[in-house]
Amino acid sequence: MSATLRELQRPGALAGLKVLDLSRFIAGPHCAMVLADLGAEVTKVERTRGGDDTRAFAPMVEDESVYFMVFNRNKHSLTLNFRDARGQELLRQLIGRADVLVENFRPGTMEQMGCDWQTLHRLNPRLIMARISGYGQSGSIASEPCFDALAQASTGLMDMTGQPDGPPTMCGTYVVDYCTALYATIGILSALAHRQQAGEGQLVDVSLMGSAVSLLMTAIPEQMLFGRTTTRRGNRDRYAAPAQMFKTRDGAWLYLIAGGDAHFPRLVRVMERPDLLEDPRFATLKARMDNVTAIEAIVAGWVGEHDSDEIISKTRAVDLPCAKVASIADLVANPYMRETAHITTVVHPKAGGIPMQGLPIRLSESPASIRNSAPMLGADTEVVLKNWLGFSDSQVAQLRSQGIV
Repeated sequence: MSATLRELQRPGALAGLKVLDLSRFIAGPHCAMVLADLGAEVTKVERTRGGDDTRAFAPMVEDESVYFMVFNRNKHSLTLNFRDARGQELLRQLIGRADVLVENFRPGTMEQMGCDWQTLHRLNPRLIMARISGYGQSGSIASEPCFDALAQASTGLMDMTGQPDGPPTMCGTYVVDYCTALYATIGILSALAHRQQAGEGQLVDVSLMGSAVSLLMTAIPEQMLFGRTTTRRGNRDRYAAPAQMFKTRDGAWLYLIAGGDAHFPRLVRVMERPDLLEDPRFATLKARMDNVTAIEAIVAGWVGEHDSDEIISKTRAVDLPCAKVASIADLVANPYMRETAHITTVVHPKAGGIPMQGLPIRLSESPASIRNSAPMLGADTEVVLKNWLGFSDSQVAQLRSQGIV
């Protein structure tokens, strides 16, 4: 694992915080995993049959889902029959001991289980309940199903992505799910700060739609103030030129950023083309934006005459932002990724060593850590019921025999 022994011996920033994770798929589980990485005790509550849907998602190692593993490390797993009234009562007992509850059921599901916010707030006034949904908890379409791709499609994000002459395109990863997870985490941490001051919990409401809309840069004011529709521009930067992807002589793709008035003179120096600074088409940022096709053609011609390593060397010498476009194969072979623990290995009890993303948040005094792999389904049911609720062996055995856990 990436964490040193010294880090593992030091409690994380959220040590002592009890979190119940009732969520599935990406946004909720990723939010709860961030809390777990930061030291919280996170118990994932799953269906007795099958657990989280993503446990069945490929790719598999020893019949265990790698997809599930990358969103659920550092958690315990407790199984619970949500459809049984006794299971719902047990859930409320657990919520009564929790600091934070994370759920991403379709709006109305928690209410059907007798776990609406008003009931839970009376039961546990210090509880922070994070509700993650597609369209929010209220409104005319709140109960409609929504996934990342639908949020990208519905908010214009998909229409902004892709080549100008191509179709609307999904982002290469579930960017809206991840963003929503981080907004939920920020909301939870803010609610914890409020609770420390006021002594009360609160409801945190985040949605995929709200998250997607937050990613649109200036598209909303441009449309509403100026009637300009922001749409696909390929790899061309929207606000500066030249800032684009270019192909080198040896067939590599580079992304070069030289759009600002501070960077463009550096590019001109590297290209040995001082005349470009005197050309009225390129002398200012506005002029370059007005003549973006022309300046990109000139830069593309220069880049195409050199190999990628030569371009990288030249641009680094003048502190000009430039990077080779890496494949995932290139990424995992890059020694920097292991050197900085951006990629680490987590040992799963059944699947063995699983390489995955590291810890993106680095704290100097209360470091995050990877303490455990994603749990096997229901592996911690007995421990959680004993530690949280004080149940005896016989009580746990009775719940098992009744199919409640």
